[in-house]
Amino acid sequence: MVSILLVHHSPTQATAEIAEAALSGLRMPELGAVDVTVRPALEATSADVLAADGFVLGTTANFGYISGALKHFFDTTYDEVRDPTAGRPFSYWIHGGYDTTGAETAMKQITTGLGWKLAFDPLIVTGEVTDDHLAGATELAATVAAAAM
Repeated sequence: MVSILLVHHSPTQATAEIAEAALSGLRMPELGAVDVTVRPALEATSADVLAADGFVLGTTANFGYISGALKHFFDTTYDEVRDPTAGRPFSYWIHGGYDTTGAETAMKQITTGLGWKLAFDPLIVTGEVTDDHLAGATELAATVAAAAM
């Protein structure tokens, strides 16, 4: 059985909808047995990361950067998980009102430093979340799970 860690910061209805869509992708029957651990970014630990075969991450874009909660997750786990999890598949979503450029750059830099392998193009959403965005989040998460198998 493959284990996927979904770490997100979803303080708004829009980001919570994206997180739920990603979770539904991880629970697709076609994937078979997938052990899913869902953690709000402020509650995720190094043990959660070390136990996972792949990662789905989600954040808001706040003041041009990733959320403080997701940054805290990376700050508190990075050193311990960097080497043991290198090469594991991941992807992420970012939701912002207008501009996500800084958040996109941060996610690329941090995950490159971790050595994780992008399994699906990130979902970048500005403004209103549509059904197409939600479908994209579902596909993103399912692809990460499939890549970890």
